[in-house]
Amino acid sequence: MSVDPGAAVGSRLPDLEHTWTPLDVLRYHLALGAGSDPFDPRELRYAYEDGLRVLPTYAALAPSLGMFEPPRLRLPGVRADLARVLHGAQSVALPVPLPTSGSVRVERVVSHVWDKGANAVVVIDATAHATGGPLWTSQSTLVVRGAGGFGGGRGPRAAPWRPDRPPDLAIDSATLPQQALLYRLCGDTNPLHADPAFARAAGYPAPVLHGLCTFGVVCKALVGAVLDGDADPVTGFSARFAGVVHPGEPLRTRAWLDGSALRATTTAPGRDEAPVLDAVELRWG
Repeated sequence: MSVDPGAAVGSRLPDLEHTWTPLDVLRYHLALGAGSDPFDPRELRYAYEDGLRVLPTYAALAPSLGMFEPPRLRLPGVRADLARVLHGAQSVALPVPLPTSGSVRVERVVSHVWDKGANAVVVIDATAHATGGPLWTSQSTLVVRGAGGFGGGRGPRAAPWRPDRPPDLAIDSATLPQQALLYRLCGDTNPLHADPAFARAAGYPAPVLHGLCTFGVVCKALVGAVLDGDADPVTGFSARFAGVVHPGEPLRTRAWLDGSALRATTTAPGRDEAPVLDAVELRWG
């Protein structure tokens, strides 16, 4: 592992050309567990092309393509074994609803590299340009375990968000034992999510679910709860990854309404409410 913030910060990654169709959207939604009740109109908004809506979390998929191909994370000034890389946080912002098909050119820039002592944190900003202008922006935060100590700035402290009142909503979401295998079909083929031996070498008893899959599952649950499954009004979604999810375990999201926004936390109730996502925020308008 090596981190050179001088070479990393401000560097531009190769642009990505990304094209999608309704079939790609349907594949993505099904990889999140959409269609579990095929008679629920809200589920069919994600799982059937007639009246199809696109979850805003699809905007986080394209910027990550190519970064997590085995065996290493390769960025300017950053080299690390994929077994040492975790997703730390993710956000997406959308000025307009995502279309069910389209083409974009995604620009990506390494905006920050922070030295957290034991670990390094790398932040990548991305903008997706379509013919009519920017279609979305996103920010991905990666944690490279064991790569800290290079003498860089520590950056902001990510303190857990603590609500001061009982939640307005509590939503349970299921994950499937094969959820990570399904999500790999969306393009993230990191073996941490499929290969038991690779996962054990990385310090986990078994493969874990992609953080971006959990990100999408929780966003879908919240959109279903407060917007009746209509993702078009959503202008942004963000979360910090607070812990791993094992495919097949249930999730519980507690949410607090605040005008045209929703703040939430997600836990794994089967593991004594172990934290999964923190500082979740869904915005619409």
